[in-house]
Amino acid sequence: MSDLVRYILLGFSLSVPVGAITIEMIKRGLRNGFWHAWIVGVGGMSADVLLMLLIYYGIADFLTGPTAQITIWLCGFVVLVYLGIGSIREAFHKAHIDSGRAPQSDSLVKAYLSGFIIALSNPLNIIFWISIYGSVLASTLQTLNGGKVLLYSSAIFIGIAIWDLVVAGSVHFGRGFVGQRFMKWFAVVAGLALIGFGLSFGWQAAVKFFSL
Repeated sequence: MSDLVRYILLGFSLSVPVGAITIEMIKRGLRNGFWHAWIVGVGGMSADVLLMLLIYYGIADFLTGPTAQITIWLCGFVVLVYLGIGSIREAFHKAHIDSGRAPQSDSLVKAYLSGFIIALSNPLNIIFWISIYGSVLASTLQTLNGGKVLLYSSAIFIGIAIWDLVVAGSVHFGRGFVGQRFMKWFAVVAGLALIGFGLSFGWQAAVKFFSL
């Protein structure tokens, strides 16, 4: 039980720092409410599950190669800059805070795919699963067999899910206290933040490419 709690706390604490997923959750939550914010988190967790399984089954060595790293950084650059530009463009579309219905262009599927793609293409997320989870995996395998390690590792996602619920719930109940002007400028700031993340990833890709 203590190991399960430790993994849950690990997942929760690692989710708290504000990153691209949290920014996307807040942005969509302010515009469309709880479910859109939470589904972004679910999409991110789905990508995390995929990365965890890949690392568990030994793909980490491939992901740490120079060609793979450059590709990962470039993907993160393209995806986050694209989403950031989209966020700024959306800022100038009127949001319906009180309508109870989300605009047709903002479907739950779109929210899910947004979270999934951000998490899967985010080099920092991949580095986390290779480094932190890789070290946790190595130490845990010394005392537990493979099946139990995978089960215990899944507890990380309970912690991530708890944080996603906190964010989605906070945004949902807080959106009634903000107006159109706040939502507009938050979307602009969120877009600039995503573009900033993307440009930093592009810089890392360039550095690695010219260091080959």
